[in-house]
Amino acid sequence: MPKRPIVIEAENDRHSNDSAPRCYTRRPYLGQVVEQMTYLAEYGLFLAKIATVVIAILGVMVAIMGMAMRNRHAPNEQIDVKKINDRYRDMAEAVEMATLSPAQAKKKTKETKKQRKAEAKAEKKECSDPKKRVFVLNFNGDIRASEVALLREEVTAILVSPREGDEVVLRLESAGGMVHAYGLAASQMMRLREAGVRLTVSVDKIAASGGYLMACVAHRIIAAPFAIIGSIGVVAEMPNFNRLLKKHDIDYEQIAAGEYKRTVTMLGETTDKARAKVKDEVEQTHLLFKDFVKEQRPIVDLDTVATGEHWLGTQAHSLRLVDELRTSDDYLMSLRESADIYEVEFSVKRKVLDRLSGLLGRLSGRAWPSDTSSTFTRLS
Repeated sequence: MPKRPIVIEAENDRHSNDSAPRCYTRRPYLGQVVEQMTYLAEYGLFLAKIATVVIAILGVMVAIMGMAMRNRHAPNEQIDVKKINDRYRDMAEAVEMATLSPAQAKKKTKETKKQRKAEAKAEKKECSDPKKRVFVLNFNGDIRASEVALLREEVTAILVSPREGDEVVLRLESAGGMVHAYGLAASQMMRLREAGVRLTVSVDKIAASGGYLMACVAHRIIAAPFAIIGSIGVVAEMPNFNRLLKKHDIDYEQIAAGEYKRTVTMLGETTDKARAKVKDEVEQTHLLFKDFVKEQRPIVDLDTVATGEHWLGTQAHSLRLVDELRTSDDYLMSLRESADIYEVEFSVKRKVLDRLSGLLGRLSGRAWPSDTSSTFTRLS
């Protein structure tokens, strides 16, 4: 039903000659109201989003500050010592319990508790000499031998209170790298030998070049049958962009004092004299490498093994580069009854910014030396 027009009789219309009243229609305003309500709703939603983001940021900041306050007085460095015997025992019990019925498992649990109490009492009363101690270290080497910073602290921790009969088992995995870095790592191994601690190196995957420089220090080397062993050699390499610079008419200037301060560089022209000098340095480093291996393992035939080649475990055993074909797991399990086995790990808590910078460094290829003016020499 159509709405009736609203009749408004103006005051001046009453005195007009026209007796009929005039009609005026009021314009509807419902659309304007809806428009305003929509605007307010959108504005409220926008404010809610802003408030959510602000609250989230504040929450993250509060959480970070809380963690910083909790860790403010916590030590940045710590050394963890775990008894591997307990781990083996727990694994054996878990497997056994899984194969028993509920009634048998309950009975076994009671028996285990009684047995452990009896063992604890026996240990307190026992006056005999304690078991032999075996310390397990892990070294996963990169091209810079970065973990040598942790290795030296772990070795120091063991040598602080040595005991006669102690043994260190180093689980080593490394394909080699920088000469000075792996030389330092090998020196850490020498510290153990000089202190009278028996050193066993176990290679499950690879100990080549700088890795073997470390391994040969050990009293005994064991390796998995297909582990890569050897690579007693040295290599120096770097790209040279001198011809590219000349092609684009770019001059490269380098001022040095000393005839051999700079020899082969990335941007300068390589002369025959400079190339011969680097070759001589590589040969001298290789000679030191061979002398070190011969001193630590006089049983090897250097003329046969110091060619830069690598061999699998079985071949390395026949060449006397290793003493036994065995995995680290098998060797440690064989000691679990006669020795107390401890895994030693030194760790450094790094700040968030340090972690981010380290990640960015790895992503940007900082594994290579930052000094592009010197030849990159590595054990390989």
